[in-house]
Amino acid sequence: MKLSNTVQKRYEARARIIKALAHPTRLFMVDELSKGERCVCELRDMVGADISTVSKHLALLKAAGILADDKRGLQVFYRLKTPCVLGIFDCVEKVQQDSRAKRVRCAG
Repeated sequence: MKLSNTVQKRYEARARIIKALAHPTRLFMVDELSKGERCVCELRDMVGADISTVSKHLALLKAAGILADDKRGLQVFYRLKTPCVLGIFDCVEKVQQDSRAKRVRCAG
């Protein structure tokens, strides 16, 4: 069965969002931003990377619709635009727990 063009585009859009999250640094930043907005300089210090690298990560998350930004003077502040994305974290944790439980059962 071949996917219709509309269905194909919907799955491609979903894949772009998942790809935007598919990096440890970006996952960390989303998790931090779930606690409140942060300026780029704060995220840079937390991540320990140069400002251009942090900015690229943030731009990718913003383009995916996950983050929003607000420029105030010379600083840019980011916030989580779609908190529902945190549900992915819960799902990943569940998968990890299930995998650990299965390994323990197999080892025992």
